[in-house]
Amino acid sequence: MLYSSSYSLDLSCTDMNANSSKPSNPESSKSSSDSDFSTDAPITSTTTQTAPASSQGQQMWGGRFSEATDSFVAAFTASVGFDQRFARHDIQGSIAHATMLKECDILTADEVATIIDGLQQVLREIEAGEFNWSIALEDVHMNVESRLTDIIGAVGKKLHTGRSRNDQVATDIRLWLREETDNIIELLVRLQSGLLDLAEQHTDTIMPGFTHLQTAQPVSFGHHVMAWFEMLYRDTERLVDARRRINQMPLGSAALAGTTFPIDRTITAELLGFEGICQNSLDAVSDRDFAIEFTSAASILMMHMSRMSEEIILWMSAQFNFVQIPDRFCTGSSIMPQKKNPDVPELVRGKAARVFGQLMTLLSLMKSQPLAYNKDNQEDKEPLFDCVDTLTGSLLAFADMLPNITPNKESMRAATMKGYATATDLADYLVRQGVAFRDAHEVVGNAVALGIKEGVDLSDLSLAQLQQFSDAIGEDVFDYLTLEGSLAARDHLGGTAPNQVKQAVVNGRARLKAFA
Repeated sequence: MLYSSSYSLDLSCTDMNANSSKPSNPESSKSSSDSDFSTDAPITSTTTQTAPASSQGQQMWGGRFSEATDSFVAAFTASVGFDQRFARHDIQGSIAHATMLKECDILTADEVATIIDGLQQVLREIEAGEFNWSIALEDVHMNVESRLTDIIGAVGKKLHTGRSRNDQVATDIRLWLREETDNIIELLVRLQSGLLDLAEQHTDTIMPGFTHLQTAQPVSFGHHVMAWFEMLYRDTERLVDARRRINQMPLGSAALAGTTFPIDRTITAELLGFEGICQNSLDAVSDRDFAIEFTSAASILMMHMSRMSEEIILWMSAQFNFVQIPDRFCTGSSIMPQKKNPDVPELVRGKAARVFGQLMTLLSLMKSQPLAYNKDNQEDKEPLFDCVDTLTGSLLAFADMLPNITPNKESMRAATMKGYATATDLADYLVRQGVAFRDAHEVVGNAVALGIKEGVDLSDLSLAQLQQFSDAIGEDVFDYLTLEGSLAARDHLGGTAPNQVKQAVVNGRARLKAFA
């Protein structure tokens, strides 16, 4: 169940986003609806400080160590260079954790109020670009906590009561990925809506359908576009399903075994909008299945967009001349002035390989990790960040480009006429006349051979020419050999008949409402 609570979080500073490099899209940007606050504007990051071996780093683990961490080791092991992207989510989780500590009488109301005020100030500093990130403090969590302590004094150190960096980072990544998944689903719905509009405009625009890249049967361009829609619809379903497993809360697991403090994890789950709580502390801090599952779904989605890209690239060539895409998605040649290159679909096709690689990275990273947390766990973030950024950028491009494709109807029709696309219709006609399909297949093969010899389409052969191969052929045969007749004949659910495509569009719009 989604925890819905009377508890509330107060984050009164201006909106922000820790990833200044993420592609922005005002129309599709969506904050997590599950929490009581959201921030989406970019963080302006300041320079990360590379301090020499420092007592600053020793503050995290105190007296156990007799010497400071080597400066190179500090820089090599630090994650703050990339996990500062979680700053907003880390503070979000910290406010929820502190609120829970108050409700459980572990910290006083005054202490928690002071902590929350301090955290909000830290967030404002990060937003304003005034925050100094320290490598010596390793990660986003310790940077935030250290600055909090600078602002409010020793009470800031109490924020870490009952938690670890292990369960905090596991929470941060889930909060962030949940939000990004929502954004991606919204982009997918936008793209699919555009495809439905495009299909609706071209339910009776005829093009060749291919198998083995050879002309096979006539289809409508709208029917082909609806095939793209179905691909993306399954992708959306996969992401919606993955989101349910992303949206499970590890906070409260502490380092790996839980905590001795009398915490109530349902409070933090409610505050953070989680629909479930991780049931085993050891698994909770070390699980990255959700990230792998997301990247797997992203890989399938990118594979689909790569297939679409491949078709668009072929169709734009002079040899096909099936479609045009707007100039804003193309570039020219530095030497050949006639060129219009489909750079966006080419690049999306290439970026699919990049996302596949990130999936392999995460699988390889996790395959040898014993329970529970290990330092190499931090290597999960950069591939996941890159996967999300690549996928989001590709979807942004496609959501604008695909619905604005313009088919060249004459070229498509001419191409359909070249490949004897109605041969199957002739065979089906003969079967309806009582001819066994295998015999009909041979008759049509002979008719096609004659058409090739004469240099004409089946519909251009005379009745006498056709009847020499079978006396079952009558004058009505030409009703079945036109391209329009071929489309109209496939009048069943999933078929390419124009009225079926129109109904598929109607059904598609109804189906998309499930993701609203």
